[in-house]
Amino acid sequence: MYEIFATETAEARNCELVTEARQAGVPVSTVTDRAADGLSETVTPQGIVAVCELVDVSLDEALTEPKLVAVLVGVSDPGNAGTVTRVADAAGADAVIFAGDTVDPHNGKCVRASTGSVFHLPLARSRNTTAVFDACRAAGLRLVAADGHATTELTGLDLSRPTAWVFGSEAHGLDAEVLDAVDDVVSVPVFGKAESLNLATAAAVCLYAGRLR
Repeated sequence: MYEIFATETAEARNCELVTEARQAGVPVSTVTDRAADGLSETVTPQGIVAVCELVDVSLDEALTEPKLVAVLVGVSDPGNAGTVTRVADAAGADAVIFAGDTVDPHNGKCVRASTGSVFHLPLARSRNTTAVFDACRAAGLRLVAADGHATTELTGLDLSRPTAWVFGSEAHGLDAEVLDAVDDVVSVPVFGKAESLNLATAAAVCLYAGRLR
């Protein structure tokens, strides 16, 4: 953390945080409500903003003896990406990788949707999806894509091996090139009349599936 900007009200409300920051040598600047509103991306800002380092790491750092990894490919919605990061954190994943044209993990909405999980587990990003898949395989991971149209269901998959789950955008899913590049493609079974599951829900089912067996 490099610096904190806070209104007087926010400083009083977050006095413990502000005190710890000052003790750690982090500059704390008192700003007006108008200035705080300008610094924040939210409609109802909390009045306190911190300038921090980027949280992502290299692929090699993220893939250190992994057992469970989430790979997002072409996920453009920051709310979905952040929520999947939160789900991966809750499921005990070792890393989340943002591949291809996936949204920046530092996007404000993505960070908020993760509810702090962006700080709990390694995040890596690469525009080169092939390089991401190669790195996952080199780390001993099997690549399994979740696709609503797959004929093989999740319940029929052996989840005993270290796995990198590959998820696509909620609107368009994964393209054929990506599906051809992974080791397995499975669908989450729908037992009721719902047309499909949203991305975060499907990711939760997949990431937890191996943990609960």
